[in-house]
Amino acid sequence: MDLPSGEGLMGGGRQRSRDEDLEEHDLTRARIRMAHLLEVETGYRSGSPSWARPGEPRGEYDPERTTLTGRRRTKVAELKNLDPQEARQLGLLQISERTLERMAAQYGENGLMGLADGRWTPPLRGRRAIGDEVAEAIRAVHAESLHRSKMSMKTKERLIHQYVREKFEAKGTKVVVPHYTTLAKVWKEWFGTDGARQKYIRSAAAVETGKAKVVIVRPGQVVALDTTPLPVKVLDDVFGTPISVHLTLALDTYSHSLVAFRLTPMSDSAVEVAMLLRDVLLPLPMRPDWGEELEWPYPGVPAALVAEFAGHRVAGLPFFAPETVTSDHGSVYKNHQIVEVARTLGVELLPARAMRPTDKAACERAFAGTQSLLLELLLGYRGVDVADRGVDPEGDAVWTLAEMEHLLATWVVAVWQNRKLDQYSPAWDPGGRHSPNTLFAAAAARDGISLEIPEPSLYYELLPTHFVKIDRRRGVKVGGLWYGGTDPVLECYRGRPSGRSGRHAGKWAINRDPRDCREVYFEDPQHPGRWHGLSWNGLPPGDDVPAFSDTRVHEVLRAAARSGLKPRDDRELLPVLLELVAARTPVAAWPTQMTAKQKSERARELARARAAAIDRPPVPLSALPPPARPAELAAASRRAVTADRQRRREAAVSHPPTAPPLLSESLRARNLFLLPDEDVDQAAEPDPGSA
Repeated sequence: MDLPSGEGLMGGGRQRSRDEDLEEHDLTRARIRMAHLLEVETGYRSGSPSWARPGEPRGEYDPERTTLTGRRRTKVAELKNLDPQEARQLGLLQISERTLERMAAQYGENGLMGLADGRWTPPLRGRRAIGDEVAEAIRAVHAESLHRSKMSMKTKERLIHQYVREKFEAKGTKVVVPHYTTLAKVWKEWFGTDGARQKYIRSAAAVETGKAKVVIVRPGQVVALDTTPLPVKVLDDVFGTPISVHLTLALDTYSHSLVAFRLTPMSDSAVEVAMLLRDVLLPLPMRPDWGEELEWPYPGVPAALVAEFAGHRVAGLPFFAPETVTSDHGSVYKNHQIVEVARTLGVELLPARAMRPTDKAACERAFAGTQSLLLELLLGYRGVDVADRGVDPEGDAVWTLAEMEHLLATWVVAVWQNRKLDQYSPAWDPGGRHSPNTLFAAAAARDGISLEIPEPSLYYELLPTHFVKIDRRRGVKVGGLWYGGTDPVLECYRGRPSGRSGRHAGKWAINRDPRDCREVYFEDPQHPGRWHGLSWNGLPPGDDVPAFSDTRVHEVLRAAARSGLKPRDDRELLPVLLELVAARTPVAAWPTQMTAKQKSERARELARARAAAIDRPPVPLSALPPPARPAELAAASRRAVTADRQRRREAAVSHPPTAPPLLSESLRARNLFLLPDEDVDQAAEPDPGSA
């Protein structure tokens, strides 16, 4: 199905390039160019005073004493004084003020990838000398070389020849293996110079922000995120059993507005945090049971105008594009996906300093205020300590997960946003009476309100990305499942590599929501910005299958692996089983050619055979049947395959065809001069003499 379109930067038949496509040295060059550009735009090479390096800002780049035009002229003169070889490596040998303007526009539109030279990620053209057979041999030898000790490229070439000879030429297929230099170049392009797989980069340690104090003067300047267990037992929406949930809050530290929240069963994940940041940008829709007193109340912008932009009536809760997001050092807040989400949204991640509780004091006070003002009044409240817990909080639980979410949303809009803030008065009115709503209204009257609402397609852009290949028959494999097997959107891309180069050369980008694995999402390069949903191949047509997450998929796959199952069609099981029993070649004997599942299955069969031999009573040799010859085994295998094929053909035909009549019968039925048979009863005919 076609999904809402969004902004895309791709053209032709190639998907847009990403930061992950850059090699390490190219990524370093792009970051150096970004540092020069950010120093021109902000005065700091990191782009923020919170990440200032020693000696920053330099006098000629201080934004309080210089203009943007002056900083650009200074940077042009500085870069022209660089060593020519260094400037050529950075691609800044020819630099001007106009170049810096173009770089700023490209960085604002495409992020770090906008500063990368297009020649660093050229279209993937491939090599004609590398066919499917040679490519399979190269990958097999690469897997074997990782298992063995370090070997030279010459030895790898000999193993490639051995693989081709035993796997293809033994069956009569003529394969031409390219020259050693071609194989070496292909090996370097595919696996790097040393042939080792690239490792995932570990999450960086907490960055010390220095002694600079951040003065918050406007809404959205700093948004604090934090997660805590909800101290109320709730009932799940399916079985009605008491469960524990986690509450994640997004607090605007200027107005102390709870701009977004999420309730997640057990611990939250990166996709939940990404959707929470998306909720900060979106206006909250009015709910059916909410009255007009909860509608958009802020002066200067009528509620009808906001509803026209949003497409629905908007509740009285601020929404804006956050500039900086601060959180603790939990893995869910600083993994690779959240970093990519922050880059997409244009948000700066600023982790709280270790052992500095003042960095998140406002968010912790919001949790305490929510507990004392609302949660302690609810049945199922279990307190903050086991010693303070009631007799049976699980039995007292009466709120379902959906009802608790609706209650929190109503309480935030009706109570929290209108509650007086005693200790958080602004600097310009320290003794005044203010609430989160009045603080936001005052800032809106001073600076205005941005009604820029993101497109619905932002949901798909914030999902985790998987780089995969498109199979001709089964589609794409993401998270152990196959999607889009019969989807017409993939027809022109099946079996073809994408134009992507770099780390994910030849692969296609597929986005997936790990909370619902029934579909994955594909952005068609022929129609940039249009997302298509690819359904799981196992979904029955026309049936409403309940949603399942990636956790459930992993449990099912692990259970299938433990029980010896393999995710294949039943029609393929018999031929594959016969081939596995009969196949034995030196190449297949390589440890990397046999999967762990095949090893475990084979070991299980041998163990059961030994146990059967132990349990079997001894019999005289004369009573044993003669051993079967190889020709008999081959004939039996052919008969089994033929019988299985005949069974599948008969099962595919609902109405078996009837045999046509014999030629003699059809002639006798149409012949008018044919005399009747002698045994025909003549007694029924009248006697002519009796007339």
